[in-house]
Amino acid sequence: MTIRKLFIANRAEIALRIVRTARRMGISTVVPWHAKDRHGPALTVADETIELHGEPPVSAWLDGPALIQAAIASGCDAIHPGYGFLSENAGFARAVTEAGLTFVGPPAHVIELMGDKITARQFAQRHDVPVTPSADEAEDPQHFAERAAAIGFPLLIKGAAGGGGKGMQIVREAAALHQAIATARAESQRYFGDGRLLAERFVEQPRHIEVQVFGDTQGQLIHLGERECSIQRRFQKLIEESPAPTLAPELRQRICDAAVRLASAAGYINAGTVECIVAPTGEFYFLEMNTRLQVEHPVTEMVTGLDLVEWQLRVAQGEPLPLRQDEVRWQGSAIECRVLAEDADAGFVPDTGQVLLLGEPQGPGIRFDNGVTQGARVGADFDSMLAKLIAHGATRELAIARLRQALQDTLMLGVTVNTDFLGRVLAHPAFQAGATDTGFLERHKAELRPRDWSEDERRALLAVAAAASRESHASDIPAVFAAMGAWHN
Repeated sequence: MTIRKLFIANRAEIALRIVRTARRMGISTVVPWHAKDRHGPALTVADETIELHGEPPVSAWLDGPALIQAAIASGCDAIHPGYGFLSENAGFARAVTEAGLTFVGPPAHVIELMGDKITARQFAQRHDVPVTPSADEAEDPQHFAERAAAIGFPLLIKGAAGGGGKGMQIVREAAALHQAIATARAESQRYFGDGRLLAERFVEQPRHIEVQVFGDTQGQLIHLGERECSIQRRFQKLIEESPAPTLAPELRQRICDAAVRLASAAGYINAGTVECIVAPTGEFYFLEMNTRLQVEHPVTEMVTGLDLVEWQLRVAQGEPLPLRQDEVRWQGSAIECRVLAEDADAGFVPDTGQVLLLGEPQGPGIRFDNGVTQGARVGADFDSMLAKLIAHGATRELAIARLRQALQDTLMLGVTVNTDFLGRVLAHPAFQAGATDTGFLERHKAELRPRDWSEDERRALLAVAAAASRESHASDIPAVFAAMGAWHN
C-alpha cells in the first residue's frame, strides 16, 4: 500500500525527525500532543496536530487504543511509533494492523520473538549466537533468586521487556540480590507495563557494540554497520559513534554476520538493532534486539548517507530495500551526543525549568536533532533528553573536533544541560584513543570533574563577558557566551 497520511505516536525530537522525512516523501503527518508538552518543535511543522489526555502525561503515550482512535479520526493510514513508549509493544503493533492501519515497524509476531529479552536469548542460542549465562524468571518464578545466584556474581538483573537501560541493576554480592530484584521489577513495570525479569552474568568492562539491520518483505536482510555505545551512565547511552574505534576488522565482521544471521532467522522486517557486549578478551555476546529505530540512528545515517526513516516508510509500503549488502558504503566517522536536562557534575540529577534562550550549533558536518523550542518548559514528566548533537568527519579526529566545537556553540539557558560534561568526555585522552567501555565514566570520574576557578579567574571571566557584551551592544547574548567559551579554552 501507499502511505498517504502518517500518525506519529511519539513526541519531541523523534517526532520532528519523522515529520521531515515524511514531508519530503509527500506524506502528510499528524502529531499528537499533551497539555504538558504543547511546545514540541514537531507541532509547528506537522500538517495536523491532535491533543491527547492522560495523567500522568506519559500515560497518554502508552494508551494504545486512544492513539489508534486518534489516528483513525485524523484519517491516517499508517502509524510510526518512533522509539520508546509503545514502539516495541507487540500488542500495539497487532492492534494497529487489526484496525486496518500500517504499522511502520516489524510484524507483531517478530516483536514478540525478538523484542522480549528472554525469548530473544533463547532464539539466539538456537542459531549459534553466543549469549552470557542467564536465568529466566518465567522458568521457575519461586526460585528465581536462587537460580540467579547460581550463575555467579556479578549479576545483571533487568526487565524482559523494554530497553534504554531502565530497570537494570548490577548485583555484586548475594546480600543485595533480593533488593535489586524488587527494584528492577518495579521499574520495569513502571516503564514498560511488564515486570518479568532476567538475570545474566555481568561482564566487567565490556564494550557495547550494536549492529543496524534492515529487512524487507521480499526476504532481503542486510546490515548497515556497527555503532559503539559504550559511554553510558546508569545503563543509558550518552555518546554513540560509528564505526566503533579500535574494533578489529575480523571481530567486526563476526559481530555483523551474527546480527544478520539472527535477524534473518527471525524473518525480520524493517529497522532493528542487534546489541552485543564485547569482553576485554574479544569474545562477544548477544545482549538484546531492539525492534525499532534507535535513538542513535543518525550516526549510521551520517556515515552511510542514507535516510533510515525513509527506508522504514518504503519497506512498510512493501517496497524492497534500495541497496544490496555489497552496495552499502561507509565514509568517515560520526559521533552523537545526547543533550540532557541534567546536572552531570552533581550525579546526573535531572533538572527542570524554562528554555529562556536556545542557540543551535551550525557548521560543516554538524546535525542538531532538537526536541525543544525556545520558551518551552522542561518538566519531569518525560525523559530528560532535549536534543541530539551529531558530527561527521572524514576521520574520527575531525568528528571529535567538530563535535567539541558544536557543544560549545550549543546554548540552552534556563535549564541545566550536560553539554560541558560531554565536552570534557570528548577531550579525555582515553576517549580520543578509543579506549572506552561501559565503565568509562565511573573509572574516569575524578578526571571528568569541572575545573575549579580561582577568584582572579572568575573576575577575568566576567571581564571577558562584559567586553563581549559592550561590543555587541549588550543585545547579543550568544556572543557573550561564545567569548566566555573561547576564554575558557
